[in-house]
Amino acid sequence: MYAIIRTGGRQYRAEVGKTIDVERLPHEVNDNIELEDILLIGDGDNTVIGQPVVEGAKVKATVVDQGRDKKIIVFKYRQRTNYRRKRGHRQYFTRLRVDEIVV
Repeated sequence: MYAIIRTGGRQYRAEVGKTIDVERLPHEVNDNIELEDILLIGDGDNTVIGQPVVEGAKVKATVVDQGRDKKIIVFKYRQRTNYRRKRGHRQYFTRLRVDEIVV
C-alpha cells in the first residue's frame, strides 16, 4: 500500500516503513504527526484518486531527523562582460518515517 502526499508544495510517495525527506516542517525529532493532504492511495489493483484529496485519509509518520541537504552551487555567467556570480545553497529538510496509512 502506498499514498501520494502533498506537503511543502511538492508531492511524495509514502509507503509504510519507508523514510522520506520533505521540506522543513515545524516539529521536533520523535514527534508523531498526521499528514492529511492525501492525493492518491494505491493498494494492489485498487486505486483511490482524490478530487482533489481523498476524504478521511491520513498518513501517520514520525519525525526522524531535521537537517540540511548537500550544498548546491548556483553559478551565473555572461560571456564577454566579466559577469560571474557564485552562490551556494543548502536546503533544510525533515526526514519522516511513515508508520501507518489510514483510509
